[in-house]
Formats: sequence, structure tokens, C-alpha cells
Amino acid sequence: MQWIIAILLGLCICWILIARHNLVRRYFGTFFLAAAGIALALSMVRAPDAAFDSAMSGLKVWWEIVFPALLPFFIGCELLMGFGVVNFMGVFLEPLMRPLFNVPGAGSFVMAMGLASGYPIGAILTRRLRQQNLCNQVEAERLLAFCNTADPLFMVGAVAVAMLGNVKLGAIIAAAHYLSSLVVGICLRFYKPNAPRSPQIGEPRGNIIVRALRELYRARRRDGRPLGQLLGDAVKNSVNSLLMIGGFIILFSVIMRMATVSGLVSLIAEGVDWILALFGLSPALAEAFVSGIFEITIGCNVASQALAPIKEQVILISAIIAWSGFSVHAQVAAIINDTDIRIGPYLLARAFQAVVAGGITWLLWNYMSPTAGMITVPVFLQTRTEANMALWWQRMAYVSVRGGLLLGTILAISLAYHTLTSLRFAVFRRKA
Repeated sequence: MQWIIAILLGLCICWILIARHNLVRRYFGTFFLAAAGIALALSMVRAPDAAFDSAMSGLKVWWEIVFPALLPFFIGCELLMGFGVVNFMGVFLEPLMRPLFNVPGAGSFVMAMGLASGYPIGAILTRRLRQQNLCNQVEAERLLAFCNTADPLFMVGAVAVAMLGNVKLGAIIAAAHYLSSLVVGICLRFYKPNAPRSPQIGEPRGNIIVRALRELYRARRRDGRPLGQLLGDAVKNSVNSLLMIGGFIILFSVIMRMATVSGLVSLIAEGVDWILALFGLSPALAEAFVSGIFEITIGCNVASQALAPIKEQVILISAIIAWSGFSVHAQVAAIINDTDIRIGPYLLARAFQAVVAGGITWLLWNYMSPTAGMITVPVFLQTRTEANMALWWQRMAYVSVRGGLLLGTILAISLAYHTLTSLRFAVFRRKA
């Protein structure tokens, strides 16, 4: 397989050298993708056992964990949008979301569900908002950049407990991830600041609660689908989305296994030491860095097993989770394919968030004392929890409670902000 690796690396070098020539780049891109496809096919022919095992592993993850965990939330989100809840929140949270993130109030629903439920619900809900004209192209790109986040149970349960063996590490990983996501959202409010804004939902004046309830009723009337049809459409759309997600999970599971078996990951890892040195990380994390570029779970697992200080392991894991891997990026690209939302700003935001998350992890390390009370775990610990009814119910309760708390907190802050603003204007008019 070494000659295949050499060809791919040579093609990458050629791509860098001719990237400025649009005509040559267009043809070269086609040839490069064809060569990569041939290399993958030859790798699977030469190592069929590894290809089959990796495909079955990806299928097991999707069927036992991803499908039952995400299906109820996908259906619930579809129903809430059909019932007009998004329009209700769009009116209620416009005073908070617009000045803070420069997105419409309806984006609060995407932010709450994305932060609570994990990939790729944020991308799916952003697509739905764009299709319903509740946001324009630029606002959708801002929203997608910071609302498509990792699952809290993945960070705490799979990474902190199963991989690193210390539940206290989950707090610093989750805090760094969500803080970096909010930092990205605030920074991207200045992305194309002169772009037109989408019109405000509902009436601009009057009691905000009455306006929100009135818009909920109007949205439900505009939808017009009976409950049976709405439920059927919700199930159909959710299953179709999950089938697509399952395909990407299996595909990238095979790609990563073939890249590992062929030695491509190790070969690339030898050339990225300077990137890790730039951020003060150990060269032992090079293979985890490369793996994390492609797939989030594999990258985190390799980083947890690397011979590096625990602090550097957690910093890199935070960066990998923020980046989320090409596997998630491919899912996002497929989800927004039928819209005018561009993938470029999302990829740049993910790279920026990876750096910010690593920096926040470094800043929080000493204050949160995550290594206190370290517990020991077996060397060959199974990093994926077996699926069962208790696990499914625990996840449902965990995500639902946190999603509800986040929505309630946002609603309370927005209502308080609106009340204070109204009082200020009333006092100003009285003085005038």
C-alpha cells in the first residue's frame, strides 16, 4: 500500500502548487477524487476483513446508539416546528438573539436543541429555518457555525468516563466546548455585517407574550396539516435523515480503518509535529491529531491512549470535539445541499472553535482541578457503552431536561431584557 500513499501525497503536493489556476484546479479536483476513490477500493480489496469489521462496527454504533438516541428528538423537533413553536420563540427571543448573535429569534430553538442534543440536529434545524424563510442565507450560516455542537453525554460519558477514566474531566471538556461555541457565535455576528436582515416575525409592537402566542396560532394555521399527516411527515423525514447519517458513519469508519491499516495515518502524523509544537503539545499526540481531523470518536480515543501528559490529552480532545471531524462535516454538507447555505463559513468556524476550545481548556485547567480524585480503569476498557433500555431512557431524560432548562433560561433572559428595555424607553418618553 505504500505506493498508493505516495501517489496520494504527490497529488496533494501538486494540488498546492497549482491551486491558483482555476481551470487546472477544476480538472485536478476531479482527478484527485477519482484517485482517492480508487485507492479506497484497492485498500478494501487488499484488506477485506478490516473493511468488513469496520463497517459492522459503524453499523452497530448507528443502530444501537445513534438511531434510538436521535430519532425521538428529530421527530419532536419536526412536530414543534409544525405546531408553530419556533415562530413563538422567534417573537419571544428576538430581543436577545439579534443583538447578541445577529440572528433572528427563531434561531434560539436551533441553539437550544443543538447544544442539548448534539450533531447534527443543529444543521437539520438550520436547514428547516432557511427553507421556511425564517432566516436568510447569511443568518443561516452564522447560526450553523455555532449551533451544531457535540452531545453532552458523549463528552461526559464516552470521553471523560470511558476513555479518560475520570468523570471530573467531563466538566472542563463540556465547559470549554460550549464556551467556545458561544464565543464563535458572538464573533460571527460581525460576519458580513452589512448583509440584509430577515424581517422580524409577527407584529413589531405590543405585548411580547401576546404577540408570540398570536404568531404561534398563525403559524399553525399556515401549516394546515392535520395531526396524522404532521406526525407521518415527522417520522418519514427523521428516518431519512438518520439513514443518511448512518451511511456517513459507516463510510468514515471504513475510511479511517483503511487509512490506519495502510499506514497513511502514521505517515501523515510524522509530518504534523510542528503543528503540535506550535501549541506546546507533545509529538506523541500526532496520530490522535490526524485521526481527529477525520473522525471525532477515533481521534478522542487515540488521544486518550497517547503517551502524553493528561493536560495535553484533554486540550487536544477539546480541540478535536470542537472541530468534529470530516465525518460530521460530510453530514452537514449533505444536509444543507439543497439550500443556499455555504459550507465554507462553517468549516472556518469549526477550525476557529477548535483553537478557542483548546485555549479555554488550558485556561480552565488549574481552576477546575479536573485531575483531583483520578480513578483507575482497565487498560482495554470498552469505550462504547452497550445499548439498552436503561441507557436510552437515561439519555432521553438527560437531554430533555437540559434542553428544557436551556430554553427556559433563554426565555427568562429575553423577557427580562425586553422588560428593562421597555421601561427605559417609557422613562425616556416621560422625561421628554
